[in-house]
Amino acid sequence: MNYLFDPMPTFSIPVQGEERQFPVRRIFCVGRNYADHIKEMGFQPEREPPFFFTKPVDALVADGSTIPYPPLTENLHHEAELVIAIGKSGADIPASEGLDYVYGYASGNDLTRRDLQFALRDRGRPWDWSKGFDASAVVGTITPMPGKEFPGEARIQLTVNDESRQDATIDTLIWKIPEIIAELSASVTIMPGDLVFTGTPAGVGPLVPGDVCTVRIDGLAPVTVRIGPRK
Repeated sequence: MNYLFDPMPTFSIPVQGEERQFPVRRIFCVGRNYADHIKEMGFQPEREPPFFFTKPVDALVADGSTIPYPPLTENLHHEAELVIAIGKSGADIPASEGLDYVYGYASGNDLTRRDLQFALRDRGRPWDWSKGFDASAVVGTITPMPGKEFPGEARIQLTVNDESRQDATIDTLIWKIPEIIAELSASVTIMPGDLVFTGTPAGVGPLVPGDVCTVRIDGLAPVTVRIGPRK
């Protein structure tokens, strides 16, 4: 088949213990899924149905990368997150079967243009533009855990220049992993290669050029990025 221009390449993530890569299809993110983070954003935590936003697949950033400080912001924020890697397709999945669709997990960092997010939110406009920018989806090596719940006692931590910023346990998620998969699959058909960022705990904060930011989750490979100057 002939194309007007070269089609987009396949984006992929390393897999622990595998020579083969995990090809990424779509990136979904859950908003406001830790009560303490909801409070720091100025809202009262309620167990309302989870809501989702997306990032483009070419926003993926690998471990060890340097990210240019993005345009349209003076307040780039880090958000440490557990990432689910989906291993098979399904729709309208009951929560009791949600874990059957898990291939594995990874450490992630949902970079956010916070000032842009607040400005859009305050005007009642969609704030995808504050989330889905270039190099905004940091994902580390995937650890295969097919069909398994991620341990709730595992700690999720983020440091900036070795200073602790975020520190919580996975069991403080409002919506648990099987519930997230059930809610997402009620709206769209999930497919192998989909990634789901599960939300961030309290302690989000700014990054500036020169910062080195690392997310560590017990049992998973850490993921580190450096913030470079603006282009």
